[in-house]
Amino acid sequence: MRRREFITLLGSIATVSPFAARAQQQPKLPTVGFFRAGTPDDWVSLVAAFREGLSDAGFVEGRTIALIFRFAENHFDRLPGLALDLVRQGVDVICAGGDGSLQAAMAATNRIPIVATFGTDPVAAGYVGSLSRPGGNVTGVTFLPGSLDAKRIELLHEIAPKAVSVAVLAPERTGRIGAENARIEGEIEAAAKSLKLSVRFVRINSEDDIVPAFKDIAAHRDDAIHIMSDAFLGLHSPKLAALAAQAGLPATGNLNGFAAAGGLLSYGASIGSAYRDLGTYVRRILKGEKPADLPVQQSTKIELVINLKTAKALGLTVPLPLLGRADEVIE
Repeated sequence: MRRREFITLLGSIATVSPFAARAQQQPKLPTVGFFRAGTPDDWVSLVAAFREGLSDAGFVEGRTIALIFRFAENHFDRLPGLALDLVRQGVDVICAGGDGSLQAAMAATNRIPIVATFGTDPVAAGYVGSLSRPGGNVTGVTFLPGSLDAKRIELLHEIAPKAVSVAVLAPERTGRIGAENARIEGEIEAAAKSLKLSVRFVRINSEDDIVPAFKDIAAHRDDAIHIMSDAFLGLHSPKLAALAAQAGLPATGNLNGFAAAGGLLSYGASIGSAYRDLGTYVRRILKGEKPADLPVQQSTKIELVINLKTAKALGLTVPLPLLGRADEVIE
């Protein structure tokens, strides 16, 4: 090698090495794994709300925090593997929601903090010891949507007073979740009885059950549909709303996306607000607080959304006082 070339090579090494050293010394960003059973399209608005919550908490994605997304594309058998993948990635916090992804995350780790959105009572379901002292590696925000199911039956009766037979779409659950669902079903039956309505539970445990369930509703000539609060049914809100519209039946759901997709009304906690709140929990955990000591927050913002276009198509007149109480009216 010529002397001039050798000097040039040394100069190149001297120039590059400091940058390589700095790159190697750059600290790893705190990383949050966002883990759900559905598809990315299902979560566009809620991911945006989650990012907004992180931003409000002072994080800048890509600069002060990193996000890893894992979606099971509605293949629930993939959830355990995806949860283990997040553990192997070395995430600092897992953000889970829905019974399937939360159970998979809890099975994968009892060390990494899990910040969750709870669609059922987290104490009754066995996810935390108590709302004030969770006691493990799980905390988050609960909608307690089941407590609103009876109220949605009342709202349905206000808009469709001639409906006397209501088909309740409900999942079959076992264990603690099954016991909690049984309690909610009892509240639905009590509310219906007080309004002189008859209710019939139609079970949906997988996507394959949805179309047969609507055929069953048509065969029994039910007058209306009530969709029980459930993470799996919530994922399929657009499809359920579309099938209810095709059947020409008034239907209620607990997620505002249900009314936006063509359902008659939705009444439930503001899911977007809850996902923004998760950013605060992530910040507190990354600053050193333990999930065991962070109380589960109950979402207090309840939204009533009425699809006036759907009501008119069904020949229903929404009482003016009810319209005045609505947080959003879709025309």
